[in-house]
Formats: sequence, structure tokens, C-alpha cells
Amino acid sequence: MAKVIVISSGKGGVGKTVTSINLASALNKLGKETILIDSNFTTPNVAINLGAPIIPITLNNVLQNKRTIFEAIYQHHSGTKMILPSLALKDLNGIKPELFVDSINELKKHADFIIIDSAAGLGREALFAFNVADEILIITNPENAAATDALKTIQIAEKLNKKTSVILTRKRQDKKELSTSDLADLLEQKLLAIIPEDNAIRESLYLRDAVIYTHPRSRATKAYLNLAKKIIKQQQVNI
Repeated sequence: MAKVIVISSGKGGVGKTVTSINLASALNKLGKETILIDSNFTTPNVAINLGAPIIPITLNNVLQNKRTIFEAIYQHHSGTKMILPSLALKDLNGIKPELFVDSINELKKHADFIIIDSAAGLGREALFAFNVADEILIITNPENAAATDALKTIQIAEKLNKKTSVILTRKRQDKKELSTSDLADLLEQKLLAIIPEDNAIRESLYLRDAVIYTHPRSRATKAYLNLAKKIIKQQQVNI
């Protein structure tokens, strides 16, 4: 039975989608059956970041009760399986949110991990994903605005009785940024992972692929693989 991990952030631009892509890719590379789902219907970015072609069956079709969730699975050339929403705003019509829960429950029987890239912020779309999460990984940067928004996200998740963990991205070792200890104190949580600022990530976005494949020896790749190993170990302990 799959563990459902929702990747969230209090604000945009902190590395949420990059983390979703690379965590899913790392889990897949380590031999775990992983499905990456983009649940950001209004501004989806997974397909754009991976250069995925326009696919015939989307998550919108599933939630319009026109197709099954299994028909919407698209396999990236790396082997990672993905379910993507439509890029067309017109396809937002007729979506039934209650079908999302049923679809995820069906998928859980056929994977080890389901990684959901949620919408940024705390709007309806973000909370839509929170409802199916076994754990929410909250992405933040070492700056006050991002940390404050991350704290709000943690508080909402806790009200929903969801387990939360924090991932710090774009760490630069800059004296002007929040220290990891200050950030942990502010959020009242230990950091599950620290992803360094790395030009390899920018290059991977240009190449439209996960950094663990475009730059396998980069610092970012090492950090994402270590995060995936930690998540696998936690799951094994809980079985």
C-alpha cells in the first residue's frame, strides 16, 4: 500500500515542484514504484518542467468521470510514472473533487509511493491535496517571508491532523539568510532535508529533466537521493 506524500509550500517560487519531481525520480531510481501527480489544476508546472508532451488523457478527465485513474498514467522516459492535469483552463469545468480521493485510494494498491505536487499557498486547490496526504512535506527557503508562510502551512496541516516535515531548499551558506537552527526554532520542527542552491538545478530545468538524471554527481542530486533514502527507511520502520 502506497504512502501518499504531498509536497506543499506557503508561497510560490521556493522549489516545490522541483522537489516533487526530483523526490519522485529519486524514489523511482532507488527501485520504488512511484507515481508523481500534479494536482495544481490552474497553474500546473510538472509537465512544463519535464518537457512532457500534451497527453491525451489527463487528471481532469478522471475527475470529470470520463476516464479511470490508470488510463491517465504517463511514463516519463526516465521510468517515473506521472499523472498530469490539462494545461487548458477550459478543462477545469465539471471536475468532481470527491473523485480524487477515490482515485488515490485505487492507486495506493499499485505503488510504493505517491508524490503529489500541490498548488502553492493555502487556497482551495492546496487543501484539496491535503485531504489525501499521509504526510505533508513543506518546502521553504532560508528567508523570513518563506519561513512565515511555511509556518502557516504547518499550522493548517496540524489542524487537519496531518503529519508534517520541513525541507529547506536553496541553501546558500549566506550570512544574510536564516540559519538552519533559527529556521527550525521558528517552525518548531527539525529539518528533514537541506537542498543546497545549485546551478545544476537551473540547468536541469533548461534541459527539462530531473537533476538526478541531468547532473548525477551534483550536490543537489546527492541531497535528493539522501532524502529519498530517508523516506524509504521511515516507511520500512512503519510497516
